Amino acid sequence: MDFVQIAIVIVLLCLLVKPLGTYLYNVFSNEPNKMDRICGPVERFLFKLGGIRPEASMSWKKYMLSILLTNAVLIGLGYLVLRLQNILPFNPNGIGRMEETLSFNTIISFMTNTNLQGYSGESGLSYFSQMIVITMMMFTSAATGFSVAAAFIRGITGKGKGLGNFFQDFVKTHTRILLPFAFVITLILVALHVPQTLEPTIKATTLEGAVQNISVGPVASLESIKHLGTNGGGFFGVNSSHPFENPNGITNVIEILSMWMFPAALTYTYGLFARNKRQGWVIFSAMLVLFLVFLGIEYAAESQGNPLLNNLGVSAEQGSPEGKEVRFGLAQSALFTTVTTSATTGTVNNMHDTLTPLGGMVPTALMMLNCVFGGEGVGLVNMLMYAILAVFLAGLMVGRTPEFLGRKIEAKEMKLIAIAILVHSFIILVPTAIALVTDAGQAGITNPGFHGITQVLYQFASSAANNGSGFEGLADNTPFWNITTGIVMLLGRYISMIALLGVAGSLALKQPVPETIGTFKTDNKLFVGLLVGTVLIIGALTFLPVLALGPVAEYLTIR
Repeated sequence: MDFVQIAIVIVLLCLLVKPLGTYLYNVFSNEPNKMDRICGPVERFLFKLGGIRPEASMSWKKYMLSILLTNAVLIGLGYLVLRLQNILPFNPNGIGRMEETLSFNTIISFMTNTNLQGYSGESGLSYFSQMIVITMMMFTSAATGFSVAAAFIRGITGKGKGLGNFFQDFVKTHTRILLPFAFVITLILVALHVPQTLEPTIKATTLEGAVQNISVGPVASLESIKHLGTNGGGFFGVNSSHPFENPNGITNVIEILSMWMFPAALTYTYGLFARNKRQGWVIFSAMLVLFLVFLGIEYAAESQGNPLLNNLGVSAEQGSPEGKEVRFGLAQSALFTTVTTSATTGTVNNMHDTLTPLGGMVPTALMMLNCVFGGEGVGLVNMLMYAILAVFLAGLMVGRTPEFLGRKIEAKEMKLIAIAILVHSFIILVPTAIALVTDAGQAGITNPGFHGITQVLYQFASSAANNGSGFEGLADNTPFWNITTGIVMLLGRYISMIALLGVAGSLALKQPVPETIGTFKTDNKLFVGLLVGTVLIIGALTFLPVLALGPVAEYLTIR
């Protein structure tokens, strides 16, 4: 029965890839289509209001500068709201302003599409902050990721002049993708009993006569964009483990598909831009193969239960139930864990700190790779980065200048790709080492030993991959953790964007070369295997030693 549940969700995803991918192509190709009649007037008004010429294509530097300036303005406004929420409207519960370092961490977290939370949503934020800062940034950060993907695809496929216009992509992502889809998902969640209200906390009297405060609020609207935008920040502190955020198995599947479908569909969009659908299916296949491997490890680890309890003869019949909701069970918990860290969403329906050692290694490793579907837009970009790297390595082996989609891959592109790969590993491993050798870092570790190492490693892997989930046993709401993870989130988001847009900008300027008998094919099964191997080898060489110190060592000690 578990395998049937998992298979149904995966089949549904595969069925959504082509129609959604085609729709996304229609949005970003800027060719006339039926949506122009509905969204065109609104978009033209916004462009006129902002003095924007959407037809003016940007160089990669101007495109990136537009992203940085737009995000910087939103960060400043959001920080002010968090610091002043005690005097702003829609605060019926009288919640005070947020502390300085936590405000810094929170605003960086949500603008970078990470949504790492050092606070409990129902008690740390007013309704105004939840809507104006948290929900708003879930839209804008996802729109930024979509825009980067569209620009990168245009650059490497040569479709259109330059990389396009950031403001046009940014606005169209809101009007044609995020807002309409979020509206529909919100209505579905409300119909399935997810709260959507501005009423204050409900006071209920228990059978013993005690007064219980039940938090409610605009939950459904936040849940929809939280998953559609691969954001992950929950309205409640326990995220999608809370019955108001995720009441039953149906909402669980809706949330899984919501955070998974756009990253998967973008692969088909890429194939349409490349004028070769097989190119898109190759990227999707490589992602799916990697996903199934990690899902298999996750399910096997959790279904076998805790080895210590097994040795005592008290093993649970349903694997390791600790930290999992009984309304979802093992299969939906394992699937949710794998999807949320492969699509770098960060939402959780079970507590990752309670996973078995190998079960906890899977989400950590997925965030380290950061390309197995990945976050909104940037996951595809990261996998295409590995595809270019795979072509380059293949070219070296045969002594031929590598080509990707008809454009030669040279030293400039490989240096930028090397920067993106090295920075990602640097901002995970170096802060982890600092945290493990300093008093401020060690103070947050609540479980000493190998599990404590995993707690720290997971936190920085989550921050660097802009995922946002955490081993919640870590006491991370301190100035040390707020500042260090804030810096890691910034570097993880923007340095890779700058480097990879630089790659796209460089390739866009190159003249295509004709295909010959010696051209290495990138649209067949052989390249799927080569791409999967490249991702795994680079990941293992970079992160296997530190994984051996954490989850692997913990697993060996409890055998």
